[in-house]
Amino acid sequence: MDAIFSILTLPLFTITLFIAFFAGVIKGIVGFAMPTILLSGISTFTAPDLALAALLLPTLVTNAMQIFRYGIRDVWQTVKRFKVFLGVGAFMMFGAAQLVPLLPARTLLLIIGIAITAFAIWQLSGRAPKPGAYDQSKGLDAGIGAFAGLIGGVSGMWGPPTVAYLTMIGTEKKQQMLAQGVIYGLGAVLLVIGHTKSGILNNATLPLSLSLLPTAILGMWLGGRVSDQFDQTMFRKVTLLVLIIGGLNLLRRGVFG
Repeated sequence: MDAIFSILTLPLFTITLFIAFFAGVIKGIVGFAMPTILLSGISTFTAPDLALAALLLPTLVTNAMQIFRYGIRDVWQTVKRFKVFLGVGAFMMFGAAQLVPLLPARTLLLIIGIAITAFAIWQLSGRAPKPGAYDQSKGLDAGIGAFAGLIGGVSGMWGPPTVAYLTMIGTEKKQQMLAQGVIYGLGAVLLVIGHTKSGILNNATLPLSLSLLPTAILGMWLGGRVSDQFDQTMFRKVTLLVLIIGGLNLLRRGVFG
């Protein structure tokens, strides 16, 4: 705990735990947005690189839990189908992660704020890609994979372009959920490795990331238990509005300090 309180006061740490719990609940209910909520929430009162370090292990563990719902054979078939997307995305993500320590804090806040706000507005606009608008190809896999990896390495969020792509190529619902789990899970592993190499996840920040695991997992479990009691569409919209507010606040910090 000494390591945690050397970088956060007790009140701020308590708020961080609540944010992790809230992010877990949202993921359990609507199936997305855990890293986005963690990043936008924690970045409001800490340096963005600290918020990025904090989200790494909760994101890794909850995505692993999602993968383990499926059989090894199904997971392996998905890996083979999206091997180009995963390979190119992994390369870009690892490289982009090494840039984070070199970026000024305000620049990082702007990048993250733009990514969060744009994602939330795009989702609320209802202009989702038309299912089956494109056929899967190695070129498309490589292009979208590179973009997702670049965004993910810097901001910890690679979900929006991934979901858009899976929809564009007409991935069947069950297969899409499995593909998301595999892509997010393997991406989370690589992100942890990349940011261990970059120094973002280190002896000082690792205890904070570990400390968020229990509340994030508890929140995810609770969200899954109560998800049927909510109007999914309305709850999703409210979540996106919260993300827009968080993203705009990060933009404010990036512009005005």
